[in-house]
Amino acid sequence: MKLIRPSIEFLDMNSKGLSLIEQAGRTCYKSEAKIGEGTDKIFTEKLLNRGHEAMIEFGWLCYKIICDRGVTHEIVRHRLFSFAQESTRYVNYKEGVNFILPPWIQDKIEEGEYPWDRSLSQDMSYKGSHGSWFAVMMWAENMYQKLLGDGWTPQQARSVLPNSLKTEIVVGGNFREWRHFFSLRCSKKAHPQMQEVANMILRDVITRVPVVFDEYLEEESNDHRD
Repeated sequence: MKLIRPSIEFLDMNSKGLSLIEQAGRTCYKSEAKIGEGTDKIFTEKLLNRGHEAMIEFGWLCYKIICDRGVTHEIVRHRLFSFAQESTRYVNYKEGVNFILPPWIQDKIEEGEYPWDRSLSQDMSYKGSHGSWFAVMMWAENMYQKLLGDGWTPQQARSVLPNSLKTEIVVGGNFREWRHFFSLRCSKKAHPQMQEVANMILRDVITRVPVVFDEYLEEESNDHRD
């Protein structure tokens, strides 16, 4: 068994970015002649200030996310995104199962590998709820591999795997849908693990397209001050 933390990886964005948004938007007003150096940022800001978000759909971003399956159950509800996810039907975890450490116990359990044949007392004292979580993860891996050994296929044996199972998902979508994603998933009302992943992406995307997303970073900062 291996315990890991969630992570994200930027994969791609459309090369023209804001310039394509401006070109598309100015087509509506037939003001293409006003396009010049730096006007794409100004034009995009004006669109957002007016609440005219349709044009920012011409911007696009793609990320690879490593998280638990509970989080991806929420991500895929954003139906305007495109998805490709690690399949528990076809991926065989006979060499070991990876689980995601929830943020509320990351200071109690370390990342790393925990072989089943090692004495549990060597890993932790098993006092408190974090010890119970750890024991369940180790037992789930053991039962999964036992079922494989009994002849079950991966798609059958997966039924004993919990939400904490590590998964990888590639998510692509336009700027408008990413804004919607951040407005919901960076909120303090969102699930803590969903917030953890959404804020990772937000902090990265803000370095790439600040004019479109900086307001959500400000909201995150205000949430932490409350």
